Amino acid sequence: TAKMQWSLILLFLMGQCCFMDCQLYQFHYINENKTWTEAQQYCREKHTDLVTVTNMKDMKRLINISAGEMKEAWIGLYDQTHGTRTWYWSLIGVKFNESETKWNDNEPSDRGIQGSENCGAVHQNLTWRDQGCKWPEYFLCYDETNTTLKYHLIKERKTWQEAQSYCREKHTDLISGTKQLQDEEVKKVMNSSDGRAYTGLFRDNWRWSDGSSFSFRHWNKNFNNPESINDQCAMTVFDDGGRWKNVSCTGRKPFICYDDNVILIKENKTWEDALTYCRDHHHDLVTITNMDDQRWIQEKVKEASTDYVWMGLRYTCTLDFWFWVSDEVVSYENWALDGPMDDCDMSGAMETKRIQQWFKMNDTNEFNFICSKT
Repeated sequence: TAKMQWSLILLFLMGQCCFMDCQLYQFHYINENKTWTEAQQYCREKHTDLVTVTNMKDMKRLINISAGEMKEAWIGLYDQTHGTRTWYWSLIGVKFNESETKWNDNEPSDRGIQGSENCGAVHQNLTWRDQGCKWPEYFLCYDETNTTLKYHLIKERKTWQEAQSYCREKHTDLISGTKQLQDEEVKKVMNSSDGRAYTGLFRDNWRWSDGSSFSFRHWNKNFNNPESINDQCAMTVFDDGGRWKNVSCTGRKPFICYDDNVILIKENKTWEDALTYCRDHHHDLVTITNMDDQRWIQEKVKEASTDYVWMGLRYTCTLDFWFWVSDEVVSYENWALDGPMDDCDMSGAMETKRIQQWFKMNDTNEFNFICSKT
């Protein structure tokens, strides 16, 4: 039957997955010695910008392109001297929300013997405090792979930086986010503590050259997180596992640029017109296959002028399933729970204002949209 033929065609197309690790951005190692500002200018002229590193997967890619013979290179992180310090959680993808904080009385005080207090810890009763990052303390690790024992109180005293490295090597990361800290298991674990413990909360002045707000940091173990250091920029040191070092921006070094393979189009179009535009001017409407892609696109949609942006996600009425127009299987999903039922003439859009979930929308709506360039 015609319906069966369609099924076979679509199933064939959906098998045409990207067998390479499809990336929404590419890295380029530039073996020319430049100051950080000159490197930034070069990257913006010839590529997109100096590299933004969003997670450990990116770090491994950077180490691979260094080809083993390179020692160090500028990345896109710089110290925004006298800028506002921003609180972040160490675990990638967990956003700091001011309305969910549980500060102890008179905290955050930002008054320490060692100067600014830029790291977070919890008391035994799980109220929060800020403190200097160099004090050796117990700390709480989170392990996303261990379903029976997710939280670990490590009774070895380490600086915040050392604690973060320990948790990332042996578990997933330092405990991060109000949801994790309110877990009953954490209360039990902290009852066995005789004092306070570091969490994944930290704040800094460091900003990415491209303006994105990714919280990933991969500093070396000696890094101190003071309030501000004049004209400091970050470089990755390949023979230290790619760990970052803060140095004067005027030094001359090789550097890493990136090419962004997605673009936000701030024109309002129906889903079909958006698809046509992307295919005429770029490559296609964007496909999101994993959490890393989702986070990369989330940064883009914050700049949109509509409450939603179209993605390359489409519902087929005849066959009753969702598919990506790039022929990728829908393996990763981020649907809002309160969305409508599947219906004909529906496509997938991402919200731009709150937590960037996906919504099923009638495709005659006119929104901004995201195109992939390759």
